[in-house]
Amino acid sequence: FLSRLGQKRICVCDFYYFNFLASLQVVLIAHFSASMIMADVKRHKNEKYFFTEDGEMEAFPSIEDPHSRELSVVVPSYNEELRLPVMMDEAMEYLESRQKQQPSFTYEVIVVDDGSKDKTTEVALDYTRRYGASKVRVLTLVKNHGKGGAVRMGVLSSRGKFILMADADGATKFADIEKVEAGLRDISPKPENMAISCGSRAHLEKESVAQRSLFRTFLMYGFHFLVWFFCVRGIKDTQCGFKLFTREAAQKTFSVLHVERWAFDVELLYIAQCFKIPIAEVAVNWTEIEGSKLVPFWSWLQMGRDLVFIRLRYLTGAWKLKSPRKAE
Repeated sequence: FLSRLGQKRICVCDFYYFNFLASLQVVLIAHFSASMIMADVKRHKNEKYFFTEDGEMEAFPSIEDPHSRELSVVVPSYNEELRLPVMMDEAMEYLESRQKQQPSFTYEVIVVDDGSKDKTTEVALDYTRRYGASKVRVLTLVKNHGKGGAVRMGVLSSRGKFILMADADGATKFADIEKVEAGLRDISPKPENMAISCGSRAHLEKESVAQRSLFRTFLMYGFHFLVWFFCVRGIKDTQCGFKLFTREAAQKTFSVLHVERWAFDVELLYIAQCFKIPIAEVAVNWTEIEGSKLVPFWSWLQMGRDLVFIRLRYLTGAWKLKSPRKAE
């Protein structure tokens, strides 16, 4: 009897020992691999300029400059030659109509071509020729960074007092900017004028569950749990690509962002919560558009891994919440 009891204790000790080693290994991998995926804030010389409607090259401004527009709209685009025109037509129609009704309202749209292999840049430049470079600018990245990297580059090149990130597929009705603007206004107080308003599809979750397969529903809830457990609490939908920032909040968060792929939204909101930046979540209209770049299983798997690593890298000090050197 004593022999069997001793064996059970050894097995239990072995179990906890191997769990400890496995956890330690994950922490060490997260910490020492952090430097391998640091966001590249250096710009290729071609990424420092945009083309005007006359074909002249001019330098992009910096988010560190004072704002000179009321609103900047940053549109990350990768191989979007087919979907981008629909989104841009809707956005430009709304923005032009708003400017006619409110002459003091000024805006710019920055289309960030994230190293596309199709004619995304050419399609976007057509809007520069139609509306002028004061309203539409195209930032073409030499290589693919990922959605987070593209949004970051656009934000750092913006002139707006408020900065909206909006997906190129037009899944969110552009007029819903008024809803996220209202959410931003409702946040009080705004320390150092920093606030974020997130569009949300959480109200559509029941409908989406009914339309999804059991496996995809399992992945969705698993991802939500990981977001809540490791990074962000109080925000039901971190992934909606329709977010509005004050200029100060955008500069504070994007200047320390590390993740450039799909999980960047989570890190962005994690950073905001660490800085105690107030965040509103506002229901918006959303329609699923064909042509998504998200591969369901592998993308969710990658995002799950990134969520764990985001938390561990900040906990171990591999990543720090302080601004790096200025973007070149």
